[in-house]
Amino acid sequence: MPDLNQGWGDVQALQLRGDGRESVAEQLAEEVPVALVYNGLSHAVMMASPLDLADFALGFSLSEGIADKPADIRAVEIVPETDGLSLQIALAQACFWRLKARRRQLTGRTGCGLCGAEALSTAIRPIARVGGGLRMTAAQLHAGLRQLASLQPLNQRTGSVHAAALLDTSGGLLVREDVGRHNALDKLIGAMHRQTHPGGAVLLTSRASYELVHKAASAGLELVVAISAPTAMAVQLAGEAGITLVGFAREDRMTVYTHPERLP
Repeated sequence: MPDLNQGWGDVQALQLRGDGRESVAEQLAEEVPVALVYNGLSHAVMMASPLDLADFALGFSLSEGIADKPADIRAVEIVPETDGLSLQIALAQACFWRLKARRRQLTGRTGCGLCGAEALSTAIRPIARVGGGLRMTAAQLHAGLRQLASLQPLNQRTGSVHAAALLDTSGGLLVREDVGRHNALDKLIGAMHRQTHPGGAVLLTSRASYELVHKAASAGLELVVAISAPTAMAVQLAGEAGITLVGFAREDRMTVYTHPERLP
């Protein structure tokens, strides 16, 4: 069973370099099945890093519309199982009845976005509109991205995980990591609510998919910044939600796709 406080494991590997070869110790990110179980009903199994799982349970529940507010999650118990981990989540009864009414089984994979959707008409849910009060400069965003690189301890060890970070207007960063970019954002949303964070810009060490924009909108986050490209669907949904979507945020450049008014 992976160490819940560590997120990586040691392996021996053979490194080939030029004409030489040597045995080396490598640290690899753990990736384990994590079941989300609501009031005894198994709803989803996601492949995830075994870190910040209480944040993950809350963020996933909110971003997937299972819970309406943080108080709807009454308790979370992390239970080691033979094949992975189980998050036993106590959900408010009204939310649980709604979940049972639209119950679907989905098996999550790293980077999976539509697992378990039963029909095209239910694949993409209506997106929430966000507020319009946030203003940040490109210089602030670049400074946050430069700082983020030093605040990813799991990625520094393994080189194989994503991060999602919340950059506030004073330059502070709240960071969560995971092998899956969607999981990292869910963990960040959960942490934001658990710590009553004031909000800010979301920084993503990945491309910007439609689901990441959808999750950001569900949390009322107005500015989404990715180091890689967005998809066309992500741009469309960001426009509908009122989100400022930024891609290719690297070095001294970035591309603003929607609602540039937040970047004076």
